[in-house]
Amino acid sequence: MKPQTDERALLEGLATSDKKAVETIYKENYNMVQSLIINNNGSSDDAKDIFQEAMIVLYEKVRSGSFELNCQIKTFVYSVSRRLWLKRLQQQNRYAAPGDSMENVVAVEEDLEEHEQRNAEYEMMEKAVSNLGEPCKSLLEAYYLQKQNMQVIAANFGYTNADNAKNQKYKCLMRLKKIFFTHYKNGNGDG
Repeated sequence: MKPQTDERALLEGLATSDKKAVETIYKENYNMVQSLIINNNGSSDDAKDIFQEAMIVLYEKVRSGSFELNCQIKTFVYSVSRRLWLKRLQQQNRYAAPGDSMENVVAVEEDLEEHEQRNAEYEMMEKAVSNLGEPCKSLLEAYYLQKQNMQVIAANFGYTNADNAKNQKYKCLMRLKKIFFTHYKNGNGDG
């Protein structure tokens, strides 16, 4: 069992996009996510997608500065990946109850309430993104989901240079936060 401090160092590394930390988190968690997806009607490409999305969720949480990880990184990544995959299966009408084999790898139950909370936050974040409007929605998706660099984004979105695109991305993020927190305040009592 690795000590808690190790995990904290990894998360701090992730927040600053430290290559070594990102690689370590990838190495330690990717196979687990891959088995989860492949055992539940998915392909290795699906596993890459889901893992990437889970990493973005973790990255955003860590960057927010207020995120306290009360479980192992492994538990968090697994739980988020599982939710994302179930959601995708439901959207594709390929829903099948996941096999129990993976349940034993991570004791998800103890953090269930916390994960429910995170899931609600994630859904609110999705709602916030869809309320952003263009070009912000596409710009943030291009950066976070499609992993395009600022030069490419500047060219695609018609900005004169990468710095202008970066400024626009920052403004979009500020708007997203504003929408998210409005939702968060208003959405807390909804069933």
